[in-house]
Amino acid sequence: MERPSLEINLPDTHEEGKLYVVDSLNNLNKLNVCPDGSQHALDEEENTGGTGENTAGSNIRNQCLFFVTFILTLIVSLALVSFVIFLIIQTRNKMDQISSRLISEKKTIEELKKMNNMILKHLNQSGIKE
Repeated sequence: MERPSLEINLPDTHEEGKLYVVDSLNNLNKLNVCPDGSQHALDEEENTGGTGENTAGSNIRNQCLFFVTFILTLIVSLALVSFVIFLIIQTRNKMDQISSRLISEKKTIEELKKMNNMILKHLNQSGIKE
């Protein structure tokens, strides 16, 4: 008493139907599990047969994008550092100018004080009294 297998008498169209159902379930699973961006990557992987050809190209593209971004960041950082150094030098020059002005003004004020003291001494000696 052998049990007849259901698989023996199935025509080819039934096998294709099973494959269609399995593909539909896989697509439904991808839609439920994967976000929109990764669904595109999965579809491309199916088109390449899952051999990884697309992922290698994607990795190279990502690496190039990373290096371009890194180099641009370095250039912008270098420009900013150069600008800050330029501003520091300019500020130092202005501070030196202000310092020299203050020193010359201080000397002028001291000379005016000396002249004032000399005038007061001369007036006191000349006998002008109120």
